[in-house]
Amino acid sequence: MSSPARRLAILGASGHGKVLADIALLNGWEEVWFYDDAYPACSVVEHWPVVGTSETLLAHVDCFAGVIVAIGDNRVRNDHLASLHEHGVNLVTLIHSRAIVSPFATLAPGCVVCAGAVLNPFAFVGPGCIINTAATVDHDCRLFNCVHVSPGANISGEVTIGRFTWVGVGASVRQRISVGENVIIGAGAAVISDVPDDVTVVGVPARPVHSST
Repeated sequence: MSSPARRLAILGASGHGKVLADIALLNGWEEVWFYDDAYPACSVVEHWPVVGTSETLLAHVDCFAGVIVAIGDNRVRNDHLASLHEHGVNLVTLIHSRAIVSPFATLAPGCVVCAGAVLNPFAFVGPGCIINTAATVDHDCRLFNCVHVSPGANISGEVTIGRFTWVGVGASVRQRISVGENVIIGAGAAVISDVPDDVTVVGVPARPVHSST
């Protein structure tokens, strides 16, 4: 067993968790341990064991140099991040070696930037955001808590995206657009005008189809 300084805990035994484990090991972490609130029904992620729940993790957090949350639901991920922060847990950010991240970009704790993603100068990425495979976030964008930019999505410059918003696979957002909180942007959608809170938009150009309130 490695020392705690080389050991990472991943909360969430999901497919996304596998991606985070891969990035972590590529980045030099020697061990990854999984925790999931479905344990013991969920007991293994490929060849990595799931060893307990989120409560178990908090009880053993001193065994790890850092923790990251691998839960796709943006609000649930945010709740776990808040709980971990309250307990003084070191929330890490993972950046794949094949991502391009400007030294002038800012990433808050608990983020992940996946392979092939690009994060350009003066972009701000808030806590718990996911910049997924081959997604791009251009200059001066502001992404708030627990936004998920899906694979192949493109966010143009000076875009603001509110908390818990999900940008679907291959979607695009035009420059200087404001997207609200808790929005779903459908796969392949093209957003060319501002989007209010709590709606789903789809199509080219993107139009609202559902209110979640």
